[in-house]
Amino acid sequence: MTETRGTILVVEDEPEIRRFLRTSLAAEGYRVVEAGSGARGAIDAGSHKPDLAIVDLGLPDIDGVDVIRRIRAWSPMPILVLSARAQERSKVEALDAGADDYVTKPFGVGELLARVRVALRNSARPGSGKSALRLGQVSADLERHVVKRDGVEVHLTALEFRLLACLAKHLGMVVTHRQLLLEVWGPSHVEHTHYLRIYMKQLREKLEADPVQPRHLLTETGVGYRLLADED
Repeated sequence: MTETRGTILVVEDEPEIRRFLRTSLAAEGYRVVEAGSGARGAIDAGSHKPDLAIVDLGLPDIDGVDVIRRIRAWSPMPILVLSARAQERSKVEALDAGADDYVTKPFGVGELLARVRVALRNSARPGSGKSALRLGQVSADLERHVVKRDGVEVHLTALEFRLLACLAKHLGMVVTHRQLLLEVWGPSHVEHTHYLRIYMKQLREKLEADPVQPRHLLTETGVGYRLLADED
């Protein structure tokens, strides 16, 4: 018998998608709790205390964003959004409400399972994020503030370093423009998205092998950025 890797709450009103998620997640060893409405999902989150919640935004009773806010009011559990909504505004709203990541329908099961693993791995980590990263030929020790490329130290400005550290804290996750601006520049700069474009370009030029086609500092168009590191 497969050892249970954790409990996942699926809040989704479409029975076919629930069945597909249940089968896919169970095959990976997860215990699955299903809720067909937002209100039920919010209750099940409290009664079952899952390790992660997958929440659809288009629910029949209350909006998925409200479910996220209800869960986030008392729990830091990872929340992954499943959305058929293509509008960037919907994704940003869900992430700003407290979701950790999103997958757009239609989705591939491989990508979904990978996002689940990343979210669970990050939540299991003591503290926040990783202090040592490998990005191709770049190594970054965030505790010692030392970044090297091919063994040669790379100078990052204070803001560049704060931006990298903020993305590393949410490694593998989408971090919205607003969240990055709030954490790196402060509350008075949350509308200044051009800052992010400028500093992200500078970071890529210093850290990416090909800044035009980055492998690690990725853009989530209209939403924010994501940092992917190489596995040790």
